Amino acid sequence: MYLEYYILLGIIGLASFYISSKLKSKFAFYSKVHLRNGMSGAEIAQKMLQDNGIYDVKVVSVAGRLTDHYNPADKTVNLSEAVYNQRNAAAAAVAAHEVGHAVQHATAYSMLTFRSKMVPVVSVSSNLAPMLIFLGLILGAAAKIGMGYYIAVLGVALMAIATLFSFVTLPVEYDASNRALAWLKSKNMLSQQEYAGAEDSLKWAARTYVVAALGSLAMLLYWALQVFGGSRR
Repeated sequence: MYLEYYILLGIIGLASFYISSKLKSKFAFYSKVHLRNGMSGAEIAQKMLQDNGIYDVKVVSVAGRLTDHYNPADKTVNLSEAVYNQRNAAAAAVAAHEVGHAVQHATAYSMLTFRSKMVPVVSVSSNLAPMLIFLGLILGAAAKIGMGYYIAVLGVALMAIATLFSFVTLPVEYDASNRALAWLKSKNMLSQQEYAGAEDSLKWAARTYVVAALGSLAMLLYWALQVFGGSRR
C-alpha cells in the first residue's frame, strides 16, 4: 500500500482535530468577551448589511451550533441561535463574516460566483465519485483496461471537481473574513480587545477550510494512484 499517503492522511487528520478543538475553545473563550455596544449578532449583521447598501437580504435564526451560513438562493444570512442572540466578540465575528458573503454576492465577487456555479455539480460528484472508483476497482481497473478502468477514471475526475471546489472555497472564506474585519474596524464597532477576539476567531475558522482542502487533495492523490498505478511499497 502507499505508506506515505497513510502517514500524510494521518497528519492531516491530526491537524484537523487540533484545529477543530482549538476553534471550539477560542469561540468558547471569546463568547465570554461581551460587547461594550451591547449589540447582538443579529443586530451586527443587520447594520453591516445596511452600511453596505444591502436591503434585500434577511437575517434569520437557524437551529444548531456552527450552522451559520449565507444562502444566495433566497438571500438570507442564517445565524445559529448562539450567534443570533448573543452579544459577544465571537458572535460579532461570525455574524459579520456571513454578511461578508452577502456583500460578495451583492458585488458579484468572481470567486463566489464561480463557487456557486460549482455547487450543483459538486453535490452530485462528491457522493458519486467514491462509488464509481470502488466499482471500477472491483471490475478490474488496476489492469488499466476495460469498462472498470473507465468507470474508475470517471470517479477520479469527479473527485477532482470536488477537490477543486474545496480550494475555490478558500479565497471566498478569507475574503469574507477580511470584509468583516475591515467593516468592524472602520465603523469602530468593537473595542481593541473585542476586535482582537473577533480576528482570532475568524483566523482559526479559516484554518479549518485549509485543512479540509488539503485532506481532499490527499484523498484525490491516493485514489488517483490506486487507479492509474505507481510504485507500491
